[in-house]
Amino acid sequence: MNQQAVIDLTLQALLVSAKLAAPVLVTSLVVGFAISLFQSVTQIQEVTLSFVPKAVAVAIALVVCGNWMISEMVAFTHVAFDMIPKLLGTA
Repeated sequence: MNQQAVIDLTLQALLVSAKLAAPVLVTSLVVGFAISLFQSVTQIQEVTLSFVPKAVAVAIALVVCGNWMISEMVAFTHVAFDMIPKLLGTA
């Protein structure tokens, strides 16, 4: 088993997982910051006011980015399966 091939596959897996998590995390961060700013300006301290808009925004982000996320995962899976002979040392 080639150690460099394993390291390359692991690096690709980490990059793909970061790319797939980015739309959801960035959306949650931006909406959470906006709600926090709104709460601090109006002095409304309600927990559900923070949770519900974030949940809705994350759902919208998943709907918008879902097709791209699935295609990225399929492409990575094809690359990973194509590397199996290389990882086993048969190619």
